[in-house]
Amino acid sequence: MTTLPPFTGAVLAGGASRRMGRDKALIELDGRPLAAIAAAALVEAGADGPVLGIGGDGSALRRLGLEPVADDHPGEGPLGAVMTALARAPHEVVVILACDVPGAEAGAVGLVLAALAAAAHADVAVPVLGAGRRQPLHAAWRRSALPSVEAAFDRGERAVHRMLEALVVVTVAGISPRAVADVDTPGDLERHGWSNAADIRQTGGP
Repeated sequence: MTTLPPFTGAVLAGGASRRMGRDKALIELDGRPLAAIAAAALVEAGADGPVLGIGGDGSALRRLGLEPVADDHPGEGPLGAVMTALARAPHEVVVILACDVPGAEAGAVGLVLAALAAAAHADVAVPVLGAGRRQPLHAAWRRSALPSVEAAFDRGERAVHRMLEALVVVTVAGISPRAVADVDTPGDLERHGWSNAADIRQTGGP
């Protein structure tokens, strides 16, 4: 049985959320903000220390129990936020989740963590879904990958899925698509059966 390493949990809470029309991290489903759902999955999976909230509304994230961390690369998309998480995390292993995964759960976090622990040569463990599609914003990373990530960023790369080509990746099959599916619009929430768009509200909003 693979011994799971201590790890830092991080939630990517920034981004413009233009298609959702409001801050995705603070949208509530069944009374729980999306950022809090992601953080709870990390804590339940055994995250050591406070969960980092990268970017977004720092005051709101702190109220949700996350440790807010300013994005070192604001406006540069999720790759910049991934770099910030890797740079600021105190542990070698960092599990990074996007905030817009309503089905985030500890079991899926544990699977990517175990896959990384079992592959000493790997930089990152990433869920693989149908047709080989990878979900790099629900992944376990090693901080030692940061120089390679930074080099790709400096070359102008901003897409996380393309940046993976510069890393040693272990893919993780068997994770429920619902546990890693991200949402960009109210329609996405409806299609996945999480909520009717009319029921969505934002923490601290109208």
